[in-house]
Amino acid sequence: RRSSSRSIKRKKFDDELVESSLKKTAKKIASANEIAAIPQVVIKDKKVLIVSINNNIHDPIAPCRSHTMKNLGRWKPADDLALISAVQQTNDLAAVHLAVKFSCRFTLRDIEERWYSLLYDPVISKLAISAIKPLHPDTIAAAQNNALWSKEEQQLLGGITSVNSPSLDVFKQMLMDNADTFHTSRTPKTLYNHWLLMRQYRLLPDQLVELSGKRETISFSDVERELDDEELTENRDEILDNEIAIAHRKSKLQIKKLETELPKWQEILDKIYDDDTPTFDFDSDTLAVLRGRLVRYFIRKKEVTFGRAATDGDIDIDLSIEGPAWKVSRLHGYIKLKPDGTFHVKNEGRRPVYIDGKPVTTGSRSTLPNNCTFEVCGLKFIFLISKTTVAKACNDPGQ
Repeated sequence: RRSSSRSIKRKKFDDELVESSLKKTAKKIASANEIAAIPQVVIKDKKVLIVSINNNIHDPIAPCRSHTMKNLGRWKPADDLALISAVQQTNDLAAVHLAVKFSCRFTLRDIEERWYSLLYDPVISKLAISAIKPLHPDTIAAAQNNALWSKEEQQLLGGITSVNSPSLDVFKQMLMDNADTFHTSRTPKTLYNHWLLMRQYRLLPDQLVELSGKRETISFSDVERELDDEELTENRDEILDNEIAIAHRKSKLQIKKLETELPKWQEILDKIYDDDTPTFDFDSDTLAVLRGRLVRYFIRKKEVTFGRAATDGDIDIDLSIEGPAWKVSRLHGYIKLKPDGTFHVKNEGRRPVYIDGKPVTTGSRSTLPNNCTFEVCGLKFIFLISKTTVAKACNDPGQ
């Protein structure tokens, strides 16, 4: 078996010699055509132009312009205005990419290409300017008001210490004295609000903590070099690890034991709360009780409303008596006794009602079982049913 892939050399016959000579001639002709097809560089009127074999002149920035024109639809006039305003303030495209919110998500490369196109491409620049001019004045004002703050502006605002309580007149005078530094859209109110933000985030010069020593700041790399790796590695204590493992195992066994006993305790609680004779909550006319931390609401009708009392409406259960109920709607929902002896709740408020932790959204209904939790906007209650009174009410339709 041959291991080589090369063909075995042999003498060629006359017809094969003629074919090989024709192939060589065709290759020479093709190479000559390729050389003739190479475009030539011509200097005309102090401009570098590319001339092909057909003497067609090509623009050297045409590929770049075609790529920019392809992505032109993503850039809105408002985006161009925000880009121009931000770069004029910071002169940092990376900061513009991180801080400015455009109409869609642009990468740093997209922002760089767009900015260089606005600078050096007259076609793109002319199109962008013509699209910015007809913008609504409110759109232009919003883009200028959201312009980034330059370092010079923040340095001037940092001249006011954090212990002072300046008035708007101070910022008005600062704006008049430094009109060339501040952006044209700045007002005394915007200066005051930005100064408050700087004070809140401790960016004022008098709020910065100065470190003692020659170095003013310490980087993570400096701290890492000062650490000793031997101090970080500690020998493991096998006895301590064994004790911790035993304690974890005992805790798991205790939890498992409690989980097995949980159904028994649940049966005891059900027997306690299913008793129909607790006189402290029910009387002969009470169908159910909505018991809160401070107030007990006795339900003596088959259908009651609950919510927050107001001057223009009347409800049966005013939840504002229990606690802060400013999030509760004025008519938050209904509690209704069905003919089969079950209670249902219907939510009509903006926020959900939670029955045993399950949300009942706006317009939805849910059953109210005995001894369930009833929560509305942070106000928690226990819903208790008097089965004897409910059975009597269901047997007597006229009640």
